[in-house]
Amino acid sequence: MALMDFIKKQFIDILEWTEDGDGTLAWRFPMAGNEIQYGASLTVRESQMAVFVNEGKVADVFGPGMYKLTTQTIPVLTYLKNWDKLFQSPFKSDLYFFSTRQQIDQRWGTTQPVTVRDKDFGAVRLRAFGNYAYRIVDPKAFYTEISGTRDRYTVAELDGQLRALMLQHISDAVAGSGIAFLDLAANQVEFAAQLKAATAPAFAKLGLGLETVTLQNVSLPEELQKILDQKIGMGMIGNDMGKFMQYQTAQSIPKFAEGGGGGGGVAGDAMGLGAGVALGQVMAQQLSQGLQGGGAAAGLQGGGAAAAQPAPAAPAAIRPDEVMATLEKLADLKAKGILTQDEFDAKKAELLKKLV
Repeated sequence: MALMDFIKKQFIDILEWTEDGDGTLAWRFPMAGNEIQYGASLTVRESQMAVFVNEGKVADVFGPGMYKLTTQTIPVLTYLKNWDKLFQSPFKSDLYFFSTRQQIDQRWGTTQPVTVRDKDFGAVRLRAFGNYAYRIVDPKAFYTEISGTRDRYTVAELDGQLRALMLQHISDAVAGSGIAFLDLAANQVEFAAQLKAATAPAFAKLGLGLETVTLQNVSLPEELQKILDQKIGMGMIGNDMGKFMQYQTAQSIPKFAEGGGGGGGVAGDAMGLGAGVALGQVMAQQLSQGLQGGGAAAGLQGGGAAAAQPAPAAPAAIRPDEVMATLEKLADLKAKGILTQDEFDAKKAELLKKLV
């Protein structure tokens, strides 16, 4: 009976794997109830590696090529099984194939803004997204840390873990690059290189090689983006405060027109128009003082009653450039989170009143 059972056994003499294109990273060769024939042919194609596992331990690792399995070609497994050099019976061992080709177009991105330090803005909460590619470089480590005894392990199952590793090292990449946020758009390649350098060691622990990292976009929260737009506008006009006031007014007029001139929109748009209105008031006051001064001089020359009446004292006012310098400092405090939006708005309204 035992002899008949032995004869009925199926011996495997060809071991190979043809990937089916479903994103499989690791695949166990099916051998339930079967034994591998001594001298069987093992074919490992380019972009693959194969691993023999004996009693839970990784025995031998094979790269691309065709192998005839003998005591010479599987030395570690031979040692573990204590085979004699002349012993040529079938053997049973788990065989796993691993895909080592690049897994391209893997997406990474921030689901929530990530807080990083920036030399211009201080603490910045930014969003970023891009692509990366990786491959298995150490199948033994990948088997031990990730895939284990699974029949099949896919790219999709690993996606969440790798995405988290990418996001975890964004802050390190920004700090390592030394690139200010304003310059990130022009230095995306450098930032991506720093992100790769910061993340690659974590991939290596899983038996993976991080091949490429790309950065497609990086952006700030809306409130900080508005401050950035204002800084860009000031940079375009230089340090001419008169031009800056004109720039502020020009930016506010379309918003005021959209409000329709009534309802709650007026109250909200009035703050935006404050700089332009205050400038108009200062100019009107200066014009009025000039006219009054001219009238007084004419009265003195004509001997009229106007000469006897002193000109009204001009109300105390702060120079526009001093107000704007203070507003810039307050805006910086708000951007760093020291002042709230309400506190900033209250201070802004108070300063603009002093222009009159």
